[in-house]
Formats: sequence, C-alpha cells, structure tokens
Amino acid sequence: MLCLENTQNRCSGAVMTPEETKAVCDVAHDAGVPVHLDGARIFNASVSLEVPVIELTRDVDTMSFCLSKALSCPVGSVLVGTKEFITEAARWRKMVGGGMRQAGILAAAGLVALDTMVDRLAEDHQNARRLAQGLANIDGLTLDADSIQTNIVIFAVEAEVGTAPNFIKAMGEAGVQVSYPGERSVRMVTHRHISSEDVEETLSRTSSVVRELRAA
Repeated sequence: MLCLENTQNRCSGAVMTPEETKAVCDVAHDAGVPVHLDGARIFNASVSLEVPVIELTRDVDTMSFCLSKALSCPVGSVLVGTKEFITEAARWRKMVGGGMRQAGILAAAGLVALDTMVDRLAEDHQNARRLAQGLANIDGLTLDADSIQTNIVIFAVEAEVGTAPNFIKAMGEAGVQVSYPGERSVRMVTHRHISSEDVEETLSRTSSVVRELRAA
C-alpha cells in the first residue's frame, strides 16, 4: 500500500492538489498498489485550495480524516472506502478492541463539526500566516512565511538561540505551548481556540524568549 498525506504535517501543512494526487495514484495503480490517504486535515486543504474534498480524494482507494484537530470535535475519526472495505475494517476494529457502544453522542458532535467548522478554517489559515510573518521577523528564527498554506507553522531555531528542546522549555515557562519535530525545528498550530489577539501575544512572548536565550 502507498500512503499519502494531505495536508502534510512536517511540511508546515502543505497541500496536495488534485493533479498531484492523481499523478501519484496513477503510478501506484499501474503497479497494482492501492493508495490510502491520511486526510487528518483534508478540510484544511479543501479550504486552502478552494476545491471540494471529493476532488482531492477521487483518485485514492481509501481515506481517513479527523473530526478532532482542525474541526474541533472532542474525539473521532472517519474511515472512508467501498462498502466491502468498510465491512472488513469494522470486523478488524472489533477484533482488536476498537468497538464502542453508545457512540451516538460522539457521532452527533462529529456532525456539528462537519456542519459548522469547515468554513471557519480560513480564519485559522489567516492566523497562521500572520504568525509565520511575525516569526520570520524575529532574529534567531528562520522560516519561509510565504510557504504557509494552512494552519501549521514549522520554523527553525538558530544555533545562537539554542536547541529546540531548550527553546520549547523557555516558551512553556512564558506560557506558550509548542512542540518540535526535530533538534532545531519547532511547530506551532492555529485552531478554533486561537484568536488573532492570541497570535499577537504569542509573537510578543516569543520575541522576548528569543532575546533572553540569545543574551544568555
């Protein structure tokens, strides 16, 4: 099986267009290889490209997407495929203990997420671009702000600031929670609970943390 990801987490939420997805799927299918799409944030890609989700997924064989994360549902993911595939997947889910009783309340939250949370993703993308622009102007941090397409911002901490773990610790002490995918890489994500005012406050605190680390 070939697995694709859209949006691509470690590429600052970069999106794959329908044409790019089709090109990869054509090669895989010619070789008899099925294609699964990890579409945890597929609705972010849809909003960013202004393309319906069905256009982004038409060439893959199966797909999964999260109701949590960007759509802000408390919990839940959805697996998509043919009727035969879903029947078999449900059997395996039950075999490994993944069944759940009284799931209707969670399903209701998922419907609310799909009905009310998709269009507002554009706000997260706007906040992420503003965040990226501000971070790019802080000496000691490096990123290409123009490359940010959705709600994930990954940037590099320069040697004069220190390692990513030390930077993240200092950020936590300043009240800003971030994560890191590498020794000098740091990841920030915007979502429904992050306002434009929060972005400006984050930039202010980040700038202060960087100055303190550079002076240490």
